[in-house]
Formats: sequence, structure tokens, C-alpha cells
Amino acid sequence: MVSKHLITILLLLSFYVVSASGAQRDVNRLFILGGELSNSAATSVEDVDEVMPRMAALGLNTVLVPAYWDLIEPVEGQYDWTLVDRVIDKARECKLQVVFLWFGVWKNSMSCYAPLWFKQDTKRFPRAMTKNGKPLEIASAFSENVFQADCKVFTKLMEHLAQKDPRKETVIMLQIENEIGMLEDARDHSPLAESFYRKSQYPNTLEGDEAFMAEHYARYVERLAQVARKFYDVPLYVNAAMNSRGRKPGEYPSAGPLAHLAPIWKKYAPSIDMLAPDIYDTGFKGWARQYALPDNPLFIPESRCCENSGVRALYSFGAFDAIGFSPFAIDQSPAEDTRHVSEAYGLIWQMKNYLQKAREKAWEKGRWQQDNGLWGVLFDHEDKEEMISDGNIVLTCRHYFTLPWDARAKADEWAEGGAIIYKVAQHEYLIAGSGVVVEFKTQSELRQENRTTLGEDGFVDKGNVDLSSVSSAKEARWQGKRIGIGYVDQVKIDEVGNLIYIRRDNGDQDHQGRHARISVGDYKILHVKLYDY
Repeated sequence: MVSKHLITILLLLSFYVVSASGAQRDVNRLFILGGELSNSAATSVEDVDEVMPRMAALGLNTVLVPAYWDLIEPVEGQYDWTLVDRVIDKARECKLQVVFLWFGVWKNSMSCYAPLWFKQDTKRFPRAMTKNGKPLEIASAFSENVFQADCKVFTKLMEHLAQKDPRKETVIMLQIENEIGMLEDARDHSPLAESFYRKSQYPNTLEGDEAFMAEHYARYVERLAQVARKFYDVPLYVNAAMNSRGRKPGEYPSAGPLAHLAPIWKKYAPSIDMLAPDIYDTGFKGWARQYALPDNPLFIPESRCCENSGVRALYSFGAFDAIGFSPFAIDQSPAEDTRHVSEAYGLIWQMKNYLQKAREKAWEKGRWQQDNGLWGVLFDHEDKEEMISDGNIVLTCRHYFTLPWDARAKADEWAEGGAIIYKVAQHEYLIAGSGVVVEFKTQSELRQENRTTLGEDGFVDKGNVDLSSVSSAKEARWQGKRIGIGYVDQVKIDEVGNLIYIRRDNGDQDHQGRHARISVGDYKILHVKLYDY
């Protein structure tokens, strides 16, 4: 398993393995506590006016909003900027930032947001085809007419944004197209596509077909990215629908900006700053890890909005120094789910200064320092524990339901628990999260102790202890020092990073000095001070 330190090294290296573009230099300054609107949430002025204040009230600082080709250019050559302008104006009023999502030729593979005049003229704007000649609702990436129609309106959009937001204070990033990919076949088999394929060197396999298609999708996107760089130079990304559940290319949106195709996308679309995963499936940690690459800062533009969204955001910022997180369709999600997002974002916002310090520490004197004192943990029913080594101290982090006294632990599925852990100083940590418990021991102490099962009262469950091993352990002379908890304080953090005391967790709340813990569903920042004896 890849270590947390190695992942963080690779990710932070990505902030410096960038081109000289101003937009790419800005990527590592992004701090997006985002939410993506559902696809039809900003299709009228009334929609925009209603939704933007609600997003601000949830504690977001950034809203991801589609810019719809069919509504911008309903008649060829005639442009309507009403919705784009309203989004920007309302965002400014609500003190929000905006990431526009260009819903141009492709959205979730399909060309559903192309205007009707484009869709109807299949002679000018040909479709992709399956191997048996079936035309698809997917415009062909090999048609210059398709590209020029897309590029023309995209250029107008970039020019308009440059006029509307010249200092790039409101619109901070752009997504080009949405979840690009081929469906039903791994590649386009239209006559135009076949002419390109015959000239290529890709093997006649599913993998070869997907790689061929990825190259040409990336080339297409790169041309649009160059337009953005010319007129409105902000960070750019493309998002990917995951190749999950054992599907083969064509069964998922193949050839999109997927992790296994990253080298192709990076080669042929070098102006794109990030390949970003849309994570809806289980295994959040694994998907996120695939995108924390040397040249790819982690940004999660879409994730299922649910009770786990908050702790997943905390994990992303702590484990990978993510530049942002964004649950999808947050405008339509029930309050019991959005509460978790709001609570977690409140903690991340308070931790902002410490997150920045960790990044700066990692690059002291212009070179990587391995120990930057920042970690992220995420747990569920199957993945319950992680041990973090910090010099001579080991932090054993577990899901809160591993404790014996919460009846919810008996359920077959657990709400996830997660946290950001930050080392303030020697023997001093901040834990910002929900549903976690953290123990602190020295390396030698951990080696000399026997792991035991606790009963429902929180003490040793003798029915589950190997008493002979305990007896033999008692006969050996204890060596070295132990770590104790001096105190666990609940705190708030002000805008300059000062800790503001709320209350002290002692006695029953830290199990008489054994651990620091935050219950599932509660969101807190704990300040833990240790001592040795």
C-alpha cells in the first residue's frame, strides 16, 4: 500500500511541476469549498436568483454552475449572455466564487446540450458511430465542423468573461466539456474516425481503441484550452466518469480523462491543469488516490451528496492537500445530507491557515521536507483503523464505532468517519473531524502492549483476551517512557489561526485520558496536548 507520505510528496510535487502559465501557477492557491448545481438548476433567471443565496447559506465559498451551449446560442451566430451574467452578478452579491462548466459538445458523453440547429444538421455536424454503423447522440470528435461550431461559441464565452470579470475575482476556474467519453463502443467508428484510425499505430484491441480515442478527445480539448488561455487565463480542468464495477471500455464512458489514461491526456492536452474524478462509487479513498499524481493536484468536482460527504471532504484536504471538493446536486439534496457538508466545510475553513502552513513547511528552502505534519483519515465498516507514525509517537486512529458503547455500531453499514489531523508542535495536535477516535502511544509502548477487546463498559472484555499472553507480558520489565494525554480541549479557530477555547473533554469524554474522540454526526476541532512519563 502506498504510504501517506509518498502520496503527499507526489501531490505537492505537482504544484511545482507546472508550466509557466499564470493560471497554472494559481492552481495551488485554490481553496474550494464547493457544491455543483444539478444540471437544470440555472436555466432561468428565477432559478439563479433562488439557488445562489441558498448555496451561500450552506457555507460554500464556490458554486459550480453549467454554462449551457443551447441556451447561449439558440440561434446560430446569436448569443444570449443573460444567464452567465446573472450567475456572476448573483455570486458577487452572495460573496461566492464561480466555476463555470462548459456544457458544449459533450455532457456525460452525449451531445445533449448542443443547440437544436446543431443536432438537426448531421451532414455538417456528423455523429460518432458504433462498429456496426449505428449513429449515436455523440458528435464526432474527428469533425472539424463540430470543433469549429463548439470553438466559436466557446471563444465568445471566453471573450465575454474577460469583459464581465476582467480581474478573475468571481470566475476562478473553468471545466471544459463534461465527462467526455465514448459509450456503446470503445471508439468512434464513423467514416471520419476510421480515416484517422487507419493512420494510427494503435493495436486493434479494446485497450488500443480506447487509447486512440483518448488521444483525439485530448487533442480536441487542448484546442479549446488554448482559446481559454488566450482570452481568459484561469485554471482549467476536465472531469471523468469512473471506470468502475468491472465494466469494459464502451460500457463506461471510455477514453475520458481517466487515471489509467492520464499519460495520454497529459501529453495531448498539456494546457489542462487537472484531471478530476467524479466519485460516486464505493471506495472513495482508492479513487481519490489514483488522481493524486505528480502533475495533478486533487480536485473532486463531483461526489455523491450524502451523509458521508463531510468526512470525505475532510479526508481529501488532510490526506492529499486537495484544492477543492464539491458534492453534486447539492441544491436538490435533503437537509440531513447538506448539514454534513456545511459542518465539515466550517471545520476546513477554520483549518485553512494550518493547511497552508503544512504546504509551506513541505517546501521549506525550496525542497521537499517529508514530514509536514498533516494527515487525513477516513473509515467505514470494513476499513476501520489507520496507524500514523510521527517520530516516536504513533497515532492509532479508528472509526468511532469501534468503541463499545454506541448502539449504532451494530448496524451492517456505518456512516463514515474521518478527520484532518495537524501537528501544531511537539506533543500537540489538532483533530478536525467526525466519527473518529485517536489514541497516542510511543513506539516502544505500542510494541510492549497487547491489543485487547473492550466490553460495553469500555474496559477489557475478559472473554476475548488471551490471558496467558497478558500474564507473560506482565512478567517482562517495562522499558521506555509512555505518552499520556495532558488535556483534550474543544476549540474554535479564528481567521488568523488563534485557538479559542470552548470546553475541556476529560473523564468520561476522553475515557479517563485514554483517547480523544468525536462521535459520528458531530463535527468538532479538538486540541490535544500530550506529555511523557
